Amino acid sequence: MSRPTEHSLVDRLLIGFDEALRTCVPGSSHAERESPGQAQPDSELDESQARHVAGLMRINHTGEVCAQALYRGQAATARLGEVRESMEEAAAEEIDHLVWCEQRLDALGSRPSLFNPLWYGMSFGLGAVAGLAGDRWSLGFVAETEKQVCEHLEDHLQKLPEDDHKSRAILEQMLIDEEKHGTTAKQAGGADLPEPVRAAMTAMAGVMKQVTYRI
Repeated sequence: MSRPTEHSLVDRLLIGFDEALRTCVPGSSHAERESPGQAQPDSELDESQARHVAGLMRINHTGEVCAQALYRGQAATARLGEVRESMEEAAAEEIDHLVWCEQRLDALGSRPSLFNPLWYGMSFGLGAVAGLAGDRWSLGFVAETEKQVCEHLEDHLQKLPEDDHKSRAILEQMLIDEEKHGTTAKQAGGADLPEPVRAAMTAMAGVMKQVTYRI
């Protein structure tokens, strides 16, 4: 039985660049699962509500762009093969979320954030640094990231118009998946991040959300 191909660091970075293009260019990714919102009834949103929901979904879409970048950055520098494979598997599962949010934005007559390439680059760098710091810290970074993502998904669920069943179904399934990813990373040996690191992550996420809601 042949062994899986071991890519060099340079090869993994080049592969990562290709993945970045596919993540940041709308319509380039394809979901394995149908959007949870597909089976939900349409709702009558006025112009203000549609603009608000689009802002929330744009934030969530950018969050998935950042998740792709974080996982890919960590996979590029992870020391243990099984950790690298775990990061790549998680990134693949997050593609569904990316596509679902993109589809919802399109249905709302809106678009993803123009700053997604910037957020991707920053997040890839953070992921790569976390991977270089060691696999326990890398897994801990995943666990903390997913924890913060779950918190903002819960916040967005509270902010959606009550009858926007399509967006709600998408966010609810995303929440289930993100909680699973965070739990898996923690159980795999993820370390608790120092408070200054967690605070910096929260601050960066806050800036991203403020900018992305509008642009």
